[in-house]
Amino acid sequence: MDIQKARASFPSLRSGYVFADNAGGSQTCQQVLNRIVDYLSNTNVQLGANYSVGVQSNQRIAEGLETAALLFNATSVDEVGFGPSSTMVFENIARAMDSDIEPGDEFIITEEHEANCGPWKRLAERRGAVVKYWCTSPDSKGNPYSLGYSIVNLLSLVSAKTRLVAITACSNILGSILPVAEIVKALRKRAKELGAQKVEVSVDCVAYAPHRRIDVQKWDIDYCAFSLYKVYAAHNAAFYVRSAALLSSLSKVVHHFLQVDSKPYKVQVGGPGYELVYSATGAVPYLLSLTPENNLDASFDAIAVHEQLLLQPLLSFLTDPKQYDRGVRVVGSGEVNILRVPTLSFIVVGQNAVKSKDIVGFFDRKGGIGIRYGHFYAYSLVANMKPKLDVEDGVVRISLVHYNTVEEVKKILEVLKETLDV
Repeated sequence: MDIQKARASFPSLRSGYVFADNAGGSQTCQQVLNRIVDYLSNTNVQLGANYSVGVQSNQRIAEGLETAALLFNATSVDEVGFGPSSTMVFENIARAMDSDIEPGDEFIITEEHEANCGPWKRLAERRGAVVKYWCTSPDSKGNPYSLGYSIVNLLSLVSAKTRLVAITACSNILGSILPVAEIVKALRKRAKELGAQKVEVSVDCVAYAPHRRIDVQKWDIDYCAFSLYKVYAAHNAAFYVRSAALLSSLSKVVHHFLQVDSKPYKVQVGGPGYELVYSATGAVPYLLSLTPENNLDASFDAIAVHEQLLLQPLLSFLTDPKQYDRGVRVVGSGEVNILRVPTLSFIVVGQNAVKSKDIVGFFDRKGGIGIRYGHFYAYSLVANMKPKLDVEDGVVRISLVHYNTVEEVKKILEVLKETLDV
């Protein structure tokens, strides 16, 4: 992968500023920007019209749906839709499930980003369901914050009453990728053994989609969403609902007169922002341009390889014995491997503890590099860490993607060293 060629597709990167808050939102590629301007300049009419410009607009929205289906690897465009955010998408799906949940049904959720947790907690409260938590546990005795997930622990939560399991394909704080296909296969097997009648799986792919390819068919899941603005496009979200779930689990939450019982439109409340839907079609040509093979699998493989080069020096520095003695603790795995993306969180504890806010403030004063601190809406994950942290101060997070360079990592390390030496 030619990194400089990739970077040339992003006007914002020309400034030389180091964008290291990509888990909060990636930069937008030129192909997407062009489509936003084109749509608003030439086809900005209400959807469904039969006049010539309306027909062109309809076709462009159809192309957006085809893009979403490709990025999810859905079986058809009749399983995908768009919304303003992943949080709103999951909320609409949960509300549409109201009539299919019985008192005593059990939901298993994580403590990750509230987008794929909060809607199910509220649904459980409305319908008298029971919420169980698949919590993290430390992987290293020397670091209580080296948190990860155990499939064994998940399976211990499954029962004959399990109705829904909501997980995150990649943690936006821990940076760890979950083996979704393996997890779903194991939990479905366990649920069947215990006599669970209907188990559906919802997967949050917001922190996963910029780094790896989604495959809802291979994963055997029922619901999924990701944010386009994390995948080099504009500020909206795409969602997937398995055809069987559309028919058997979800009721309409849209206008009563719309005949959309078998369509994702039944949970797509209001217009999705047509220029944004069309602009999503620019993300795929960009991703395909990253490798000569001209296919998404090759592109995401190349992304994974490059991102390991970014991850290695950062993790090596943060886990160095000198930094450990200084009080630096990586939140998540300290190992470089293909199941870890370059989203690195850390804290500084002990006698010379430093607030996460102050570390980020030091970066801000130096200028030229953007990183963040906080709980990043994975509030419960941070709140339940032990030893206890100040939730609002949270963790320092450095999050990189494939357009970041090794040279930029060196700049980040220079400021990190200066920060920790103060």
